Amino acid sequence: MKETLIDLKTRRSVRAYTDKVPSDDILEKIMEAAVYAPTGMGKQSPKIVVISDKEDRDYLERLNAAVMGNPDAKTFYGAPVVAVVLADPDIMTYRDDGNLVIGNLLNAAHALGVDSCYIYRAREVFASPEGKALLKKWGIDERYEGIGNCILGYAAAEPAAPRERKTDYVTYIR
Repeated sequence: MKETLIDLKTRRSVRAYTDKVPSDDILEKIMEAAVYAPTGMGKQSPKIVVISDKEDRDYLERLNAAVMGNPDAKTFYGAPVVAVVLADPDIMTYRDDGNLVIGNLLNAAHALGVDSCYIYRAREVFASPEGKALLKKWGIDERYEGIGNCILGYAAAEPAAPRERKTDYVTYIR
């Protein structure tokens, strides 16, 4: 239990990566943790697409950056892997389910020595014609909605120290 709490307290979002790709074994362990995230009524609405192919990853990054209005932005910060989390919008809790999956991805990665960061704009990317074409290419129903991207890799520099937590984060009513 102590180890889990330490991992949760020491995980940081990383925004600069080396080219080193986590091994298949490590990625599979991270994905195993992700698929055990809680989902509303156990319906398991999310799907995860793990991309390490540079051409596909770079294309997805350009789509993500275009949502920001800057198609040349490096929104994946040089990370060699991106895990795209999508979810079935016909299931009432799909967005929450997808975000819980991303939380598990982030925390499992850290526990296994892999750095990560949650990257937004998946909803907009997969609502676009280009995003729908990717879903079709991947064999995923185009009605699935993008929830978020989790970039994975190894930090190019030491992550920043944690920020001080605000004093009123928790209120106890006893």
